[in-house]
Amino acid sequence: MPHDGHHSHDTPPDDGWKHTGVRVIPGDSLDTNTAQTPGMNRAAAINFARVGAQKIWAGTVHIHANAKTGAHHHGALESVIYIVKGRARMRWGEKLEYVAEASPGDFIFVPPYVPHQEINASTEETLECVLVRSDNEAVVVNLDIEPVEKPEAVAWVDPIHKAP
Repeated sequence: MPHDGHHSHDTPPDDGWKHTGVRVIPGDSLDTNTAQTPGMNRAAAINFARVGAQKIWAGTVHIHANAKTGAHHHGALESVIYIVKGRARMRWGEKLEYVAEASPGDFIFVPPYVPHQEINASTEETLECVLVRSDNEAVVVNLDIEPVEKPEAVAWVDPIHKAP
């Protein structure tokens, strides 16, 4: 079998996984040298360059009080946003015509190519999130969109938990 950098389960790498096994990335050592969108601070924790990740990217996002990002999408990537602190307002659609809000503990899923905008719904508190993407490089396509004046609110409902 050709050697492609992946090890089978019964042969540990030369270092016995000491350095190539589990990696802890301290929160104060994240890399801000990643694709940015106006209004938000992204910082990479897990990507190919930092830990050799093959299939995912992970990091943090901070949006200042009363701030919002420019409209953007992430190409073919899927994104998951977990709200740690603050209140997130998401707008999405061709004209950012839909809106929903999320609180600490909530997860947000953004499918590929969906134009969206993250908004900090609080005027006092920084919005702090953890972000995970389905590829090891961050893809960000910033868009020039004329948003509709009043977006239509969409409740967070999934097929399993129907709204009351």
